[in-house]
Amino acid sequence: MMDFAILPDGPLRLDNVTVPACLLNRPGDLIRTSLSLADGKIAASGGTPVDMKGAILFPAFVDMHTHLDKGHIWDRAPNPDGTFTGALTTVRADHANWSAEDVRARMEFALKCAYAHGTRAIRTHLDSIPPQDDISWPLFPDIRAEWAGRIDLQACCLIGVDRMELDGPFVHTADLVAQYGGVLGMVTYAIPDFKARLLGFLQLAKERGLAVDLHVDENGDRGPGTLRTIAETVLETGFDAPVTVGHCCSLAVQDEAEALKTLDLIAKAGIHVVSLPMCNLYLQDRQASRTPRWRGITLVHEMKARGINVSFASDNTRDPFYAYGDLDMLEVMRQATRIGHLDHSDTDWVQAFLTNPAQATGFPTPSLSPGAPADLVLCKARSWTELFARPQSDRIVLRNGHQIDRTLPDYAELDPLMEIA
Repeated sequence: MMDFAILPDGPLRLDNVTVPACLLNRPGDLIRTSLSLADGKIAASGGTPVDMKGAILFPAFVDMHTHLDKGHIWDRAPNPDGTFTGALTTVRADHANWSAEDVRARMEFALKCAYAHGTRAIRTHLDSIPPQDDISWPLFPDIRAEWAGRIDLQACCLIGVDRMELDGPFVHTADLVAQYGGVLGMVTYAIPDFKARLLGFLQLAKERGLAVDLHVDENGDRGPGTLRTIAETVLETGFDAPVTVGHCCSLAVQDEAEALKTLDLIAKAGIHVVSLPMCNLYLQDRQASRTPRWRGITLVHEMKARGINVSFASDNTRDPFYAYGDLDMLEVMRQATRIGHLDHSDTDWVQAFLTNPAQATGFPTPSLSPGAPADLVLCKARSWTELFARPQSDRIVLRNGHQIDRTLPDYAELDPLMEIA
């Protein structure tokens, strides 16, 4: 009997694998099939037959919203109370430690984790309040080149909307983003001149030919927030580069009719949405000595019903915004399913971790078609309930048809970085 954790070398035909039907453009939920691999790619047929005994198979994942530059600072910069304000003030204080060497080491550690778990593409936000923009952005292309062939990388700048000024330092940041092939981003929140600042932001993006990725309404405010204004402004200006909005938590506590009107505008504007359920579960509705009343997740079912391209992603890992996580998209899928009630729903939610984020970011679309890279994740589970019941620590990850070493880096590697604080 084959040891599940070890596949033989050479061209293979993986028999009796379980695949979500939508990944094969077929109706239904999970189906049993065979998949051939040769020369690092999916093949039409052939190969040494291996009975996988029903193991679930996915293409490698796309994680479209992360913060690699923040990751793994918890041991020197823990959130004092678990709140969003506590996270923000703690990270800003820790920026003093963010040398190029510090950022590189923590990003490398995080990428090793993501690679071992089966991720093939990542978009990361980079804190870009000066002088950090001149530290992190020149570093990013080197890391992107070093990881080429293992994890495709994109970067997106991150500042608060109150720092977006057409006659201020953000223009330099936008130039850096364009120079290094990035995405223009900021955090939006309701301030009196928000519309004017958003128009200036889109102007900078348009002039530089940049896509846009915004942190939006990551709070529990019942007011109108900024999301509807974003959709209206995209429609008014005809801004035609890809626009992504992340979080959108406050939709879940707003008046239902008003929230749905906003979603109709998002659909009309063709805006992509990414939900970050683990981080928002951790931060939102946290008050001392009070049980949280809501989960922080946005209206993903209502969005999907309107044809909005909805994705899920990791967000923060072991930093003040989220104390846990490991850039494991299977964990994200498991938790999103539980938190967002994706079960007992449509059978193609798996696309929210694969095709949908690729569409939003422009990364290559994960595929199981002949000729596609044999970048795969195999889990011993044979059904959704088996998959989500356990962490799948014994999963197999194939890259270009070859099984990789899934040994995770030791947290002790980060100890020297934690000693500087």
